[in-house]
Amino acid sequence: MVGGGQLARMTHEAGIPLGIRFKLLSDTPQDSAAQAVQNVVVGDYRDLDTLLAFAEGCDVITFDHEHVPTEHLHALRAEGHAIRPGPEALVYAQDKGLMRARLTELGVACPRHRLVTGPADVSRFAAEGGAASGSGYPVVLKTVRGGYDGKGVWVVRSEAEAAGPFRAGVPVLAEEMVPFTRELAANVVRSPHGQAVAYPVVESVQVDGVCDTVIAPAPGLPEERATQAQELALTVAAELGVVGHLAVELFETPDGRVLVNELAMRPHNSGHWTQDGAVTSQFANHLRAVLDLPLGDPRPRAPWTVMANVLGGDYPDMYQGYLHCMARDPQLKIHMYGKDVKPGRKVGHVNVYGDDLAEVRARARHAADYLRGTITE
Repeated sequence: MVGGGQLARMTHEAGIPLGIRFKLLSDTPQDSAAQAVQNVVVGDYRDLDTLLAFAEGCDVITFDHEHVPTEHLHALRAEGHAIRPGPEALVYAQDKGLMRARLTELGVACPRHRLVTGPADVSRFAAEGGAASGSGYPVVLKTVRGGYDGKGVWVVRSEAEAAGPFRAGVPVLAEEMVPFTRELAANVVRSPHGQAVAYPVVESVQVDGVCDTVIAPAPGLPEERATQAQELALTVAAELGVVGHLAVELFETPDGRVLVNELAMRPHNSGHWTQDGAVTSQFANHLRAVLDLPLGDPRPRAPWTVMANVLGGDYPDMYQGYLHCMARDPQLKIHMYGKDVKPGRKVGHVNVYGDDLAEVRARARHAADYLRGTITE
């Protein structure tokens, strides 16, 4: 697996019961997965020679992020290495411009969008929208490549504000500011021979551009709309040739429409609830898919599961935090990543499941806040 973050750490964990020998390409020995995996190569995923050397002896290469240069993936493929998902699919998670163009070609509903060349072009795009403000602002600007967790994304309200994203000299995509009621995510997994499974559609609550809470299944979502979202994700996976896990992030609008926001071709934060709340986790099914094994049952174990991220805060004594949270809620599941604590950084998550949504959500929120240090009792 290329990438040493928490997604690789949890994917490795899912492979242990199957006896899968895991090899990791990590930026540093201190990365989350590098702390847990025995066979670690420290190197730069942007260097082709490093990637080629790393791939020797591997049956299949997969990823915990989408940042490996597309041309390097093709080079690996040309040398006979199995890449899953392949570069032909992964490019649509790497390049937002290509992703929007391909989804539009497939007839998938997306926010209005266009590649823009500068602040004046952003104003022209805004005016084309005919928003009630008259100017068409605000507009969402995104770097075409490299953004995640709110990084590389700006909400601009004027041509002057639009200047900032262009200073880096990278391509920029403009999108309309969608007046959505909430964010959803449809997670599916597809194998090389076309078997696919779909997890329940979830609600994803974002705070400052970072996933804070995930509720599975999305409360109040009509069954027909949930089925449509699952079918959409399965169609996208098949049409793009995805192998492994695909997360389709969605906007639900006041008029009942569902628009595709982003794609991620790897295990995803919106699927962390599956570790404890589903028969087969996203991590286990991602491994099964890339190894072309039969996929596992994606159904939930309980009526409700809530995942709450633990973000960096004040940790005076993590052991005391465990004592309090575990004693208070013996069914609580805590997953920490071994990361240094930084404000706002994802350092772990908790999963809680049960029959009553309000109770489950309160339990998850309490544990995440206590571990962060924002509450003390």
